[in-house]
Amino acid sequence: GDARVRGQTGVVSERRGSYPFIDFRLLNNTTLSGEIGTKKKVKRLLSFQRYFHASRLLRGIVPQASLYLLDEDYLGQARHMLSKVGMWDFDIFLFDRLTNGNSLVTLLCHLFNVHGLIHHFQLDMVTLHRFFVMVQEDYHSQNPYHNAVHAADVTQAMHCYLREPKLANFLTPSDIMLGLLAAAAHDVDHPGVNQPFLIKTKHHLASLYQNVSVLENHHWRSAVGMLRESRLLAHLPKELTQDIEQQLGSLILATDINRQNEFLIRLKSHLDNQDLRLEDAQDRHFMLQIALKCADICNPCRVWDLSKQWSERVCEEFYRQGDLEQKFELEISPLCNQQKDTIPSIQIGFMTYIVEPLFERWAQFTGNTPLSENMLNHLRRNKAKWRSLLHKQHSSSRSNDHSGQMTGSQEQTLHEEETP
Repeated sequence: GDARVRGQTGVVSERRGSYPFIDFRLLNNTTLSGEIGTKKKVKRLLSFQRYFHASRLLRGIVPQASLYLLDEDYLGQARHMLSKVGMWDFDIFLFDRLTNGNSLVTLLCHLFNVHGLIHHFQLDMVTLHRFFVMVQEDYHSQNPYHNAVHAADVTQAMHCYLREPKLANFLTPSDIMLGLLAAAAHDVDHPGVNQPFLIKTKHHLASLYQNVSVLENHHWRSAVGMLRESRLLAHLPKELTQDIEQQLGSLILATDINRQNEFLIRLKSHLDNQDLRLEDAQDRHFMLQIALKCADICNPCRVWDLSKQWSERVCEEFYRQGDLEQKFELEISPLCNQQKDTIPSIQIGFMTYIVEPLFERWAQFTGNTPLSENMLNHLRRNKAKWRSLLHKQHSSSRSNDHSGQMTGSQEQTLHEEETP
């Protein structure tokens, strides 16, 4: 179950009553023995009751050295991959394996260094690393899609977008830090079900945020809670940290898919009127919102092998929700019925109505850079592949009909699949 915890900061966070991730090989690491004592003591600290009441800071201490326990060959490959972190064909699944499931922490440490943020904001490396571990661990690894690897993928995409000349020429260190932090934390503590599910099951988060951007508000508040508890920015002026927290919220809230048209209309207006002034902090912030929205749904714009994996993962998460709804005799949500909603039909609809309009406008903003052209080319090729797979599914379903004629329910299913 969930437990509500209010810390000294007054920020409400929802703690999951589950065991924290720990690589138990750490227990044999002599470098940690002086810090955390005997194996027996560590196991006691990690018991359910202790975890349930402990500060997140305790959880940050434990995995600290996990990367250094990896085989040197794996570390070498991970370092080599990081040298190409700005490439669009970056394989986040491989990187996650090479870093022993620490893709988000490793990526963030590297990017904060590459962008000069550690030096500029005088950040303490140990505190920074602990904060990143908090964020990574607050993602649910059991979610097929909304997990820390998705957060790492979005963060890598955001890094690519921050380097687009049209944007990069105007960005301040604060903009870059906000962009990376928002990408990393934009889905933190995602429960693996969507907002309508939380509302119809009367989940306490839906009540807390009055059924408005429920998940996005929770991701933002969770991120702020971790920032305050880690004291990562405690040395900065209070006005600056308050501004960072508010802007972080504005960025994360922009990822609510229900606000897609609102942002598209505003972006189209700016581009048509050619009135974006990126010297203006407000306009820069708006384009950071658009960049994060692009990064969040960029899977269809990746190379086919990566895009297909993400598509299968997100649909698996949908189907799990549908199974839950069926189990509790609730109406099955759109896209969540495995018998009716196929992966190709879901993806074709998603690409057509959500992804294409946004990325065409993004390409218009960037001036059709090589990256934007590359993404749109992948998007078109991937859509064609899904259409081909959908056609094969239809052909197969027809040939499998023993009578040679489709039943009424089959005809209905095909009609719904062909009109996503």
